[in-house]
Amino acid sequence: MQSKRPERVSGLLKEEIGQLIQRGLKDPRIGFVTITEIVLSRDLRHAKVFFSSYGDEEAKQRSLEGLRSALGFIRGELGRRLDLRFIPELDFRIDNSVEYAFHIEEVLHQMKKESREE
Repeated sequence: MQSKRPERVSGLLKEEIGQLIQRGLKDPRIGFVTITEIVLSRDLRHAKVFFSSYGDEEAKQRSLEGLRSALGFIRGELGRRLDLRFIPELDFRIDNSVEYAFHIEEVLHQMKKESREE
């Protein structure tokens, strides 16, 4: 039977990091950011934190820079808030899945429109 611990820790990290970004970070580079997914290593020591950000590619890169510069603060706050033996090393990454989904939707819509015209 698979352990549910990684799922629970991932959900907990997602919630806490989201709250920290909304309420605790004052970096002007960080725009409107939403944590979309957290992928933990098997030993729970490393976490890939995927986020989506409102704006163009430049705004997303600025948000990424701001989040990466706040890593120490975020990990410190997680250590104070969570009852975990180890706080994972965090690796922030831009999640482009939302934009990709919109692109696929547009392509499908265009194909449907073209097939109706034929």
